[in-house]
Amino acid sequence: MDRIEILRRILDEGITAVIRAKSSEHLMQVAEALRGGGVTCIEVTMTTPNALQVISEVSARFGSEVLLGVGTCLDPETARAAILAGAQFVVSPTLKLETIKMAHRYDKVVLPGCFTPTEILTAWENGADLIKVFPADVVGPVYFKDILGPLPQVRLVPTGGVDLDTAADFIKAGAAALCVGTAMMPKDAMAAGDWDRIRDIASQFVKIVRDTRAAM
Repeated sequence: MDRIEILRRILDEGITAVIRAKSSEHLMQVAEALRGGGVTCIEVTMTTPNALQVISEVSARFGSEVLLGVGTCLDPETARAAILAGAQFVVSPTLKLETIKMAHRYDKVVLPGCFTPTEILTAWENGADLIKVFPADVVGPVYFKDILGPLPQVRLVPTGGVDLDTAADFIKAGAAALCVGTAMMPKDAMAAGDWDRIRDIASQFVKIVRDTRAAM
């Protein structure tokens, strides 16, 4: 899948689940639950034990049914390894221009983490496909509206603080898509293997994105 196709899928679906799984089997179970709820874009963080192996095994299991990305990617070397393992997009908590170049070298989408207007514009000018605003809970949806006033061309994606109560507000404020972690996959549900609950929450997020976009 090339970069244009990957980006279109992320934008069309509008929501990416951010997972810190304990094993590939665990992630496959979570992925099945998310798919059941309508979420097929999944970011596996490098803080997951044996993250590259997990990405490889899950990618082989689901193929194009799940759009798998790597998160907490701190350098271009890690980005390359994850892409070779099967990651289709690269997400970082910080801005590192070399990581943008590496992702694009392999025709993959990249979401560098930014916070200030200067970081956001720098990332955009250097080819970032989407810009992860992190931590978004510190500034809230109003920050997105403020940034998009002078910079309407950038595509912002909030991470941190996105839950069932705030998801619609972020979209209304101009977020191109959402990244959601524990609000979609609560720690107690993950620990108990309560996949039905995770599927239900995922479907609620999907409905919010769809309904909010339709009403705008």
